[in-house]
Amino acid sequence: MSASTVRDCGGDSVTLLHPDARLIDAATGAELSGVPLRDAVHAAVAGYAELTPGVLFLRTPTTVEAIVRYIGAFEAGRPLALLDPGLPAETLADFVERFEPAAVCGPLPSDVHKGYTRRNDELWERDTPSATVAHPDLATLLATSGSTGNPKLVRLSRGAILANTTSIIEALGITGADVAVSSLPFYYSFGMSVLNTHLAAGATVVVESEGLVARSFWPAITKHEVTSLALVPSQYEMLRRLRFDPRRYPSLRTLTQAGGRLRAELVQDFHERMATVGGRLFVMYGQTEAAPRLTTLPADRLAEKLGSVGPAVPGGRLTVRLEDGTETTAPGVVGEVLYRGPNVMMGYAETAADLARGDEQGGLLETGDLGHLDEEGYLFIDGRLKRFGKVFGVRLNLDDIEQLAAATGPGAVAAVAGDDKVIVFVEGATAEDLAPRVNELADRLKLHWSGFEMRGVPALPLLSNGKVDYRALESAR
Repeated sequence: MSASTVRDCGGDSVTLLHPDARLIDAATGAELSGVPLRDAVHAAVAGYAELTPGVLFLRTPTTVEAIVRYIGAFEAGRPLALLDPGLPAETLADFVERFEPAAVCGPLPSDVHKGYTRRNDELWERDTPSATVAHPDLATLLATSGSTGNPKLVRLSRGAILANTTSIIEALGITGADVAVSSLPFYYSFGMSVLNTHLAAGATVVVESEGLVARSFWPAITKHEVTSLALVPSQYEMLRRLRFDPRRYPSLRTLTQAGGRLRAELVQDFHERMATVGGRLFVMYGQTEAAPRLTTLPADRLAEKLGSVGPAVPGGRLTVRLEDGTETTAPGVVGEVLYRGPNVMMGYAETAADLARGDEQGGLLETGDLGHLDEEGYLFIDGRLKRFGKVFGVRLNLDDIEQLAAATGPGAVAAVAGDDKVIVFVEGATAEDLAPRVNELADRLKLHWSGFEMRGVPALPLLSNGKVDYRALESAR
């Protein structure tokens, strides 16, 4: 069995690159599949064999070449980190200093970090091997917080990546007939998962680098008969503003959503839009620490389970932990959501020495999210353990505040804690629009309006993975 193979519940082998997988460059129409794709991957494997031993940093733009580099590293059994190619030079230098990669592949800054030699336009190699030898199970490293702050890396094993890939193929019913488009960056865990699942199922991935609002994006969906589109909440907000109509795209039959809570109003809206053409919307819940998807709400149960993110993916199990440390699956009991499964990370890494560590989680992920299960084991997320603010001494869940504020009027919202108040940023709103909404929010919470502030912003700041950049909002308080 190769380094990139596991066995599913039925005993059949699953690999990250199915023989029938296809990549299509939307800009040129060029296709890479079958023997030429395997040859390109094998050439990448051979190239990695000539490099200094150790972890590979793959700066990963949305290109066919970047996918080949990634699959080649995975096939070669080299631990790899998928990185935003737009990382500032100082952030990349910090990563290099802390984690001592054997090489940095992909677009490079003009300056060369001390201790590395530039081999060509796409490769920066370490002069001497790192003193740390990565753990043999380590496969993939992903940053925890986009390109801001001082993020840790999530350590994912080969088995975790492949287990989650298998689970999602089963949960979504992905087949070789499916065609996905690169609506998310591959260095983001959700985007990586979309890529992995479609390549492993023998499906097609259309590589469109310009993004959702580019002129080239929607024609590519029509031209290449894209069947599925994966989006995060901010992109659904964008689609609504664009007046998305699935009837314009006859091949598009599946929408998937993860990467944060999508407003129930939009879940219902897009479910109904897709239902009019016989399509489906899958709501999911994930964390990078779980490679990355934990639950999937079956599309045919969405209407009756509105607000849920579904049951655990195949092979996983959910419980709720109470303040006294006990765990339960009883319906309606709110506590920290715990997940157990083969896709859970090995642990975090903050320095090169951490890369040598083995599995520290034992298949258990403490999500940090508050939630409850229903009588069928379907999960409902109620907020974050640490996402709280105080108004007049009253502790308030900021995720709940966002839900309530969203119900007072249009526009995407984000809430942060201020000094004994909560500040709610509303996309596209004016001061005149917000005055009555502040009063309505305060009335719903039975607190004085002066404990809340609403500010209109042209657009909420987003991280490169499409999630709200709360740090930027906190600095603007």
